Amino acid sequence: MEYIILTTNFCSGKTAVVNTTQETHSLMIGYLLWLFGFTGSHRFYYGRPISGTLYFFTFGLLLIGWLIDLFLIPGMDRTADLRFEPGPFNYDVAWILLTFLGLFGIHRMYLGKWISGIVYLLTGALLGIGYIYDYWTLNEQLSLVNRQPAH
Repeated sequence: MEYIILTTNFCSGKTAVVNTTQETHSLMIGYLLWLFGFTGSHRFYYGRPISGTLYFFTFGLLLIGWLIDLFLIPGMDRTADLRFEPGPFNYDVAWILLTFLGLFGIHRMYLGKWISGIVYLLTGALLGIGYIYDYWTLNEQLSLVNRQPAH
């Protein structure tokens, strides 16, 4: 999906057009995670850990918020694409690895974090605490490693 962003420098009054074509998050993955949205998984995926946690503990705000999110996902997807840094590490791959193999640290190994990945593997993601931590921070971790220059 292509986005056109207009920015204005208030000091000089000049407007610039920034055109970005790189997506960081997939609308399809967002909707797949929405199927389990009463757990907040789609909100975590789109970088909204506070509301994701709220959904987790309230069963998607008693399923009402979950149904409303069916219509809000395209906007969350656009916001995430603009907010997070694209690069060599794919957000979708990392999120799938975290969701299904997070207790084994496979997502951390994918990001090149071998030591913590092995620690997760040997400790069940530090008895699950690391798994929850990564649900809160995976998007920021990906943006950070995607900003680093390739070796």
